[in-house]
Amino acid sequence: MWKIWRWIHEPVRVLRLEILRILAPLAILGFMSGRLAHADEWIGDHGFHGPDLGGDWRQPLYVPPLPAFAAWALACVMVGSGLALAAGWKARASGVVFAATLAFVAVADRLAAFTVSKLSPVVVLAIALGPSGTRLGVDAWRRRRAGRKRGKKLRPASSLQFLKLLPVVIYSSSGIAKIRGDWLKNPLVLWTNIHDTYQTAVTFALASVLPRWAWTASQGLVLTFETLAPLWFALPATRRGAFVFGCGMHVMIGLMFGPVVWFALLMMSLLIGGWAPDEWLAPVERLACWLERRAEASAHAGNVEG
Repeated sequence: MWKIWRWIHEPVRVLRLEILRILAPLAILGFMSGRLAHADEWIGDHGFHGPDLGGDWRQPLYVPPLPAFAAWALACVMVGSGLALAAGWKARASGVVFAATLAFVAVADRLAAFTVSKLSPVVVLAIALGPSGTRLGVDAWRRRRAGRKRGKKLRPASSLQFLKLLPVVIYSSSGIAKIRGDWLKNPLVLWTNIHDTYQTAVTFALASVLPRWAWTASQGLVLTFETLAPLWFALPATRRGAFVFGCGMHVMIGLMFGPVVWFALLMMSLLIGGWAPDEWLAPVERLACWLERRAEASAHAGNVEG
């Protein structure tokens, strides 16, 4: 228990949370863009909504549709707060507001709630509760221009540890669900999945050239990776390979399953922020240091002129 507590509170690279702060809101807004374009029908009273079932167990909470003007106002707040979080402007406040709007639409639109809809409020809130905006973004730039100390490179951030574990838990749960389903009984489950309405030109091309056994082998690789994800990411010897395989898997998901691209990008954001090798993040670290030096130089020049 003590080891777990120490791991949760050990110093981590703040830059990892900054990468998540930039990438995750953009992926979420990309997913929401199709819905936001029709906000008055999506969460407003101009579209179809399920009826109030009066406390039925299948509908634990009923949120009535908003008036059209309120729906558009909420859409504007969602976009504004999401972009502000990605830019690092008042990161904590904008993150909390963004998470609140995401939670509202996830509950209000239960019929069309997707994995991203359910994950995004938790992910954004965890980002907002951590030391976001202290090294990259508008907040960090203004802080250095004001002559304040640079943000620490290493800080305890239990929220980042949570976000590191999140994709691993999702993978393992997905693998267990697949085992309890047909993935061990039917060797062509993955083959059948690529013929759904999400099929893309890439999917069609691969389905046309790859032999039958390739889909069965891919199915086995995915099942093994997901089910044993806690092991792959826990062991230093397999951690880098698990990161590469996970990113590659989501690249293929994004290319082959159309609208699922936003889910793939969100999961890749979690993988990059949580599990990318430190040396692979060196260019981002150099960028952060360069921006800090530029801000300090601007602050010094302003003081000299004053």
